[in-house]
Order: sequence, then structure tokens, then C-alpha cells
Amino acid sequence: MTTDTHYTVRQLARIAGVSVRTLHHYDAIGLLCPPRDPSNGYRRYDHAALLRLQQILFLRELGLSLDEIRDVLDRPGFDLPAALEQHRQALRERQQRLARLLDTVERTLQHLKGEIEMSSQDLFAGFSEEQQAAYEEEAAQRWDEQTVRESNRRWRSYSDEKKRAILDEGRAIYTDLIAAMPEGPAGPRVQDCVRRWHEHLRNFYDPALEGLLGLADLYNEDPQFNATFVKMHPDLAPFMREAVKVYVERLRGRREV
Repeated sequence: MTTDTHYTVRQLARIAGVSVRTLHHYDAIGLLCPPRDPSNGYRRYDHAALLRLQQILFLRELGLSLDEIRDVLDRPGFDLPAALEQHRQALRERQQRLARLLDTVERTLQHLKGEIEMSSQDLFAGFSEEQQAAYEEEAAQRWDEQTVRESNRRWRSYSDEKKRAILDEGRAIYTDLIAAMPEGPAGPRVQDCVRRWHEHLRNFYDPALEGLLGLADLYNEDPQFNATFVKMHPDLAPFMREAVKVYVERLRGRREV
């Protein structure tokens, strides 16, 4: 197999399915720095650069930040075959998780059609601790990169037992909120659930009031978030947005007194 082919930035962008701008950014931050053609100064990506880009994309797929990826790839003794073995295992685990999620989706559709009954716990089958945490981190990242770094730091500092307790509490909050929906967004049980949700978020980051409203909007506007909420209850996302608005308005009112 020939490995001495060199590619321009546009050629590599087309092959790898990334943008030219992304490759330029990776070069600017020292993550993927190809040699330059001495005759014209253009970037020329060799086989080693292609393998490094593959690792970058693998690690991005697994949720690492660019700073974390650079630390991993530049670590002394980095072992590419061992890294690929780890990627294979991680992808197999993701494949299994997606299969469980697909089963949950299919059963939820049957549940909504009245064909089967599902318990509250069944609605959350297939959601891993890592993915639940990633949802909160992604929400934080929409506002500030420093926020998501702090969220990552907090999550990784927890023991496995603490992580399970946090995720169990998160599921319990949404389950209780669904049960309280008939009260309306301002109902006492609903508002208590929103208060618990607010406290729950502090396990990941410290949201300002505007951040709570933004997160409630994200649950409705982001396709991935919204699909998750629809699986729990078709009206949960819009209901929660209204409930969070009530919660925030009441908090603001107390602070102004």
C-alpha cells in the first residue's frame, strides 16, 4: 500500500469530510500541523498527518475537547494501535447503546399507540450515564467554553456511586414532572420539580437565570434534546419551557423585593 501520497488542504478536506476552515484551525492551534511545500508554502498532508487526523476525529466523536485531544496525541509514548483498540471497544459499546435506544424508541411508539404499557423507568431504558452527562455538558457549551470545561472537571471528579446517584435523581425529576403536568406550569408540584432540576444542574455547572431559560429553549429547539424529551412525553419540552419561565420570574421577583 502506497503511503507517500501528499494532499493539499482542499483534497484532504474532501477526503475526510471536514471543512478547509477546520483544517486551518487545527493547524493554527498546533493540533495538526502539516509540512509546507518549500516551493510555494502550501500545506501538504502526508500519511502520518492523515492518521493523526483520523485520531482527532475519533476522539472528537468520543466527546473530547480539542485541548484534551492534543494532550492525548502529544503524550510521550502514545501508541496508535492501542488507541485504535480502545476506539473499537468504545464504538462497540456505542453500537450496543444505540441498539438499546432503538428498542426504547420502538416500544415508546407502541406505548403511545396504546399497544403496550411502559413504566416510567422503561421510558429511560438505554440512556447511559455518560450520554446523560454529555447532554448537560453540551447545553453548557452553547454559552461558554469555560463552563463546559468546569462541567467536565466536576463530572470526572465524582465517584461511580456519586455519578449513579446524580443520574438517578435526574431521571426521578423528569418522571415526577411528567406526573405533575396536569397541575399546569405554575402548579406547586411542577415548580418543586423545576427547583430540583435547578439544583441538579449544579452537579455539572452553576447556571444563571438566563441560562435556565436558554436551556429550556434548547430542549425545544435542538433536535437531539427534543427527541429525548419526546421519548419521555410528547408535551414535556414545551411544558417545561413554560414551567421554567414561571420559576425564573418568581426568583427574579424575590430578588427585587
